[in-house]
Amino acid sequence: MARPVIGVIGNARLLDNRFTAQIVGENNFRALAEVAGALPLMFAGCPAVTDLGDLLDTVDGVLLTGGRANVHPTYFKTEPHPAHEPYDEARDAVALPLIEACVARGVPLFGICRGFQEMNVSFGGSLHPEIRDLPGRLNHRMPRLENGEIHPDLEVVFADRHDVRLTPGGAFARLLGRETIRVNSLHGQGILEPGARIVIEGIAEDDTIEAIRIADAPGFALGVQWHPEHDATTNPINRALFEAFGAAAERQRAESHRSQ
Repeated sequence: MARPVIGVIGNARLLDNRFTAQIVGENNFRALAEVAGALPLMFAGCPAVTDLGDLLDTVDGVLLTGGRANVHPTYFKTEPHPAHEPYDEARDAVALPLIEACVARGVPLFGICRGFQEMNVSFGGSLHPEIRDLPGRLNHRMPRLENGEIHPDLEVVFADRHDVRLTPGGAFARLLGRETIRVNSLHGQGILEPGARIVIEGIAEDDTIEAIRIADAPGFALGVQWHPEHDATTNPINRALFEAFGAAAERQRAESHRSQ
């Protein structure tokens, strides 16, 4: 039996200062293939080449990955600033309407880090460009050496760094079978004001929003601020998230085949 197909959004990158490219971290593909039981299929975060209708007719789910670029602040009525670059406006132009289309169609949707932030913006929410600048907040960015360089050891970079309190009886608590989890942290931007249909289901110890769902979504529509793709095969929390996403995509595939 063919596996469900999950579309994975690409991020714009300039290679060798001359070649435009779309890239996705391999951990995302591995988590989908090895844990979700799906066939990952990258699509371009570029509206010139990605037709949303054709995409949603092809895939059984959509993964919105993390990325270096911040969501452009004009989408939530804030002025851009060079200190908060880079931006990826082409991805914004694909991801934001894609989120609404997925929810409307019931196509399973899983947002990670930037994808989590995109889900909030898509429903009218706002972001803060540097969560660590807010009073009482932790530094949620990836660990660095004293000279400012990113720590070379990925196990240090992706190590669990803080707790997240889950809403008792909520979707995440039911899925994960607990009300407190511990997660990694590799982000600067974060949710400031939740969007109209954003239900907060997980909060860090410094009150940073870490887990959300879309209210009244007919299908799987969850987002997390951390990076579950890093250790999805070994971490029981992150494995459960990808397994649930894969199961939702399989149900979507079976339903679409029945309707044909």
